[in-house]
Amino acid sequence: MGFLAAYALGRALLQTAQILTLVLLALFAAVSLEPVVAALRRRRMPRGLIVMVVVLVAVALTALFVALVIPPVGKEVDQLTVRIPVWLQELRDHNSQLGRLEDRYHVIEKVQQQLSSGDLGTKLASGVLGAGRVLLGLFTGVFIVVTLTVYFMIGLPAIKAFVLRLLPATRRPRVEALTDQVIRQVGRYMLANVATSALAGVATTLWAWATGIPYGTLLGFFVAIMDLIPIIGSTIGGIVVSLVALTVSWPVAIATALFYVGFRFAEDHVTTPLTMRYVVRLHPVATMVAVLIGGALLGIVGALVAVPVATAVSLVLDEVVFPARDRA
Repeated sequence: MGFLAAYALGRALLQTAQILTLVLLALFAAVSLEPVVAALRRRRMPRGLIVMVVVLVAVALTALFVALVIPPVGKEVDQLTVRIPVWLQELRDHNSQLGRLEDRYHVIEKVQQQLSSGDLGTKLASGVLGAGRVLLGLFTGVFIVVTLTVYFMIGLPAIKAFVLRLLPATRRPRVEALTDQVIRQVGRYMLANVATSALAGVATTLWAWATGIPYGTLLGFFVAIMDLIPIIGSTIGGIVVSLVALTVSWPVAIATALFYVGFRFAEDHVTTPLTMRYVVRLHPVATMVAVLIGGALLGIVGALVAVPVATAVSLVLDEVVFPARDRA
């Protein structure tokens, strides 16, 4: 009976893994914003009003990001509709590059065969349905995370009090103090991480404006978001910006890559140590191992929450486990 119960519980956890990941992400976001809420609470603002202000700021930033994304996407779509007739004409011109490719690979003939076979419509329909399911799942996940984050932010004191009631009365004060310390550490880490990410976004925008790379503000937003992911985020952002710089020229792309190498060196040895000096007391090796394990288990979400979780574990070890072992 015990084996069957454990097996059923394991199956249930596997089936609800995606939902549990969203719940974990929402709880992490609420805990990360708790220092902001606590600071405003000290000004005697109602908790509900504070949460509403935080939500409005998040909505404003999201709207700004979308407003930056729509113009370049619309421009690229317009250019694509203009270029398609030109490409079709070049395919029939045997002296052009596209025409020589058509003579070699017979692209038009293969497309006509696909259209006449009747399989293309089925493949397109399945592809559209698959993309629709992905988008629907993405929007659903974002909606769940945002909704749960708001509820967690409002009810975090009640949730903490409920969990503490499960413990013996003699241990509650110690556990409550340790819980508050963990929440403060996680919140401070996220605020410091947001500060360094904002600096990376501003540096990217200024570099793009100085070198003529298109969509500088949008790339700055992208790099700031990616920089929230420890260790690998800024590297991915720098690669993307360097690839966009290829649309300007090869020298600009190479200079952009060198700029991000220098920026990453400065971030690792100057910016991050200064911002994290009083926040995270982890060895760099422990940080890297935590990020790798978190990314392997939960993907981007795991890499994002890995360092705060490792910080909380380190705090529990320093405050509870090691003193108990020393007394023993």
